[in-house]
Amino acid sequence: MARRNESNEEKNRRKLVESFLSENPIKDPNDIQELMKEMMRQVLEGGLTAELDDELGYTRYDYRNKETENSRNGYSKKTVHTSLGDMEIDVPRDRNGEFEPQLMPKHKNTLTQDIEAKIISMYAKGMTTGDIETHIKGLYGIEMSDSTISRVTDKILPIAKEWQNRPLEEIYAVVFMDAIHFHVRSEGQIIKKAVYIAIGINMDGCRDVLGLWIGENGATCKVAS
Repeated sequence: MARRNESNEEKNRRKLVESFLSENPIKDPNDIQELMKEMMRQVLEGGLTAELDDELGYTRYDYRNKETENSRNGYSKKTVHTSLGDMEIDVPRDRNGEFEPQLMPKHKNTLTQDIEAKIISMYAKGMTTGDIETHIKGLYGIEMSDSTISRVTDKILPIAKEWQNRPLEEIYAVVFMDAIHFHVRSEGQIIKKAVYIAIGINMDGCRDVLGLWIGENGATCKVAS
């Protein structure tokens, strides 16, 4: 079948995209995994910072409310193993060495797929503020105090909501979709959920996650344009 007649504008746009793809070929799924790991890194580091704020009783630079001799003491590097590969996070430290993080305990360096799925789904389209708060509570279970959960929520919620509402480019040279599957615990059962990911490559060659959608129990995800 012959190619349909194209306007000059369409021809120029197609040539631009073809030229772009010849210089910026789409690589393997590792690119998507790196984007997902960056999202997990932001949530983990934000949660750990909020935990230390709760431990010390004041936020960084809020010295007027400081009522302890203990204080922050920089960060240490920690390699975390995930189903998407290893990633390095910054773990905040206290000067007295008393801080015992709960989200990523000192002697733990592996994230379960259940926790990974909770973190990634916070960014998903359609997740409300209440949904995100529920996921944060799910990361910690019932052992953490309400005040700690509140601090963590206040730290992580803006990260997720800002990402959901961020402006996108008007034009992407390429848009493609993929999915990552996680085994998660739901109502006492282990089920498989798919996180569908839309990736765009802008005219400068930068990759951007355009959206995330959760498919329940392996169901096909319907995305409205």
